Amino acid sequence: MAAATTTAALIFSHPTLLTPRLFSTPNSRPNPPKPRAASSSTATPSRKRASASSAAAEERIFFDGGPHYGDLVANLLLGFTLLWLPLTLAAIPRAFFLRYRFTDRRVTVLSGLTGQDRSDFPYDSVRDVKVVPRFVGEWGDIVITLKDGTAVDLRSVPRFREVADYCLSMAGLKGTGQEEEETVSKPRGF
Repeated sequence: MAAATTTAALIFSHPTLLTPRLFSTPNSRPNPPKPRAASSSTATPSRKRASASSAAAEERIFFDGGPHYGDLVANLLLGFTLLWLPLTLAAIPRAFFLRYRFTDRRVTVLSGLTGQDRSDFPYDSVRDVKVVPRFVGEWGDIVITLKDGTAVDLRSVPRFREVADYCLSMAGLKGTGQEEEETVSKPRGF
């Protein structure tokens, strides 16, 4: 018992054992930042960053935002029915983790929890743009078909008609999202 009290007395009397440990070891201190000498190797990355930021400053953003908030509200209200529940469960992450950006150079789709999934494509790779209105035209879906045949679906885009027209004008396509008429008209149906 006497050994236990002397150990406890030693622990409480030692100044470094009572202080909270902010670092990995009790006696370690963070190294102060070393002054960097100005050289050509350190000046080059800053010039690259400056030129990259000036190039990004030249890129004009036409639309930058997520899906329309009404899509989430409508899906949450209709989610009380069991029939609509899967669509509600799909609308929740779409509302919080999806962003669209239309600039004068490209279309960007950011998704994921931190925006780590990024899809970019320039306007010269766009072959066709189609729109599908939703909820009395308040928001809509944009389907962009690329020249390699890939279809990019942008769901619940606010101002979707303006965005689609802008995308068509930047791609240099004729029309307002309408399909081009076929040169040979064949009867369809019965």
